[in-house]
Amino acid sequence: MSMKQILIICFALAAVPTVAQTQWTMQQCMRYAVEHNHEVKRAELELDNYKAQKVGAAGRFLPAVDASIGAQYNFGRAIDPETNGYTDVSTFYNGYSLQASLPVFDGFSRVHALRAAKAGVLLGQSALQQRQSLTALSVLQAFTDAVYYEGMVKMAGEKVEETALLLRQTRLLEEVGRKSAADVAQVESQKAEADYELTRQQNLLTSAMLELKKSMGYPLNESLTPDLSPQEERGINAYSAETLDSRSNHSPLLGREVGEEAVARYQMEVAEQEWRQARAAFFPSLSLSAGLNTTYFHTLHANTVQSFPTQFRNNMGEYVVATLSIPLFNRLQTITNVRKAKNNYRIARENYEQKRLELEKLSREAWHDWQGYLRQAEQMAKKVAADSLAYQLTRRQFEEGLSTAIDLHATSTQLLTSKATLLQCRLMAVVKEQLVRYYQGKTIWTE
Repeated sequence: MSMKQILIICFALAAVPTVAQTQWTMQQCMRYAVEHNHEVKRAELELDNYKAQKVGAAGRFLPAVDASIGAQYNFGRAIDPETNGYTDVSTFYNGYSLQASLPVFDGFSRVHALRAAKAGVLLGQSALQQRQSLTALSVLQAFTDAVYYEGMVKMAGEKVEETALLLRQTRLLEEVGRKSAADVAQVESQKAEADYELTRQQNLLTSAMLELKKSMGYPLNESLTPDLSPQEERGINAYSAETLDSRSNHSPLLGREVGEEAVARYQMEVAEQEWRQARAAFFPSLSLSAGLNTTYFHTLHANTVQSFPTQFRNNMGEYVVATLSIPLFNRLQTITNVRKAKNNYRIARENYEQKRLELEKLSREAWHDWQGYLRQAEQMAKKVAADSLAYQLTRRQFEEGLSTAIDLHATSTQLLTSKATLLQCRLMAVVKEQLVRYYQGKTIWTE
């Protein structure tokens, strides 16, 4: 194959349009949102800050090493480095030093700082999981809204087709004398109402799709179609008495710690360690340091001077220092800091207890709402069957002249309302079921 043929094939493949994914299931939408949501990304960066803080706290246990080099030019009256007496001869002075210091005891301040940093990492991980779960739940609600309005648009379209067919039948019946002009006018009014309802539901669907894309962090100008997977479709349409009995065995109590509760608990742990760290300021501190230094000097205009290696070696000095610092009075700053830290710990503890109580309440509410929507869906399914039968009978009576267009419109509206309510109950049951799973500590966007 020649190079020209290879280039032609490459250009032909490049010219083939790629088909982007447009149909998204509920789980795919939640996973995409968790990966692309801006608040989730901010939580990931905050977690990295907590990890960096932990590394810094661990580094405080290591010795600090400093090296310095200095150069000094003296002119006029100064101290002669060689004789340690005054001189007025200009000299050049060069010094080198290396020092290592290590705190031996600081009232366990470093220990508590490291424990606080470790709790901070767990806090960041819990905050990230919480943000991921809340993002997934937000997308779940937006997804079900979009699916609901898709169903409403479908119902409204079917209603438009049905009323158009009914209008044609009514006009034919008017031509043979079985219907009056008033009946035709009433059916035309129903047709116009059906057209209006279809347009309204389409507008609501457009708004719901924009909200779904926004919640996902999905480009607003790209196409996206919410599409229930076969498993999700079966789950929504299978809310009957049997599934109610099989699905209602979940416990309404909290499972393992969810994100909000874990965040509150780790905030309390961080506050406790900061309180203990503040109390460490009451204790004396002991530190050790060791180092060496050397110098080189040169008296300007001198006839003889020792070489740099000789002075560097001969002027070398070593030292070891132990420092004990005892806090006596710092204008009540330590007492104030300890008091504030203790209050912050108590506040965090109260927040944790309040969050636990609140989450338990929300968990029970979600469980009971889920059960309620399951039962409502079962009851509405029976009502839809009954309303459908009533509509079919009323339509036959209307065709035979035994009922009016007003009666037909009333039964048709009642059937449409029942179908919409049934769809809403089924979708809300899905939302509440996922919320129950969230409160049970499950990762809803991956299961």
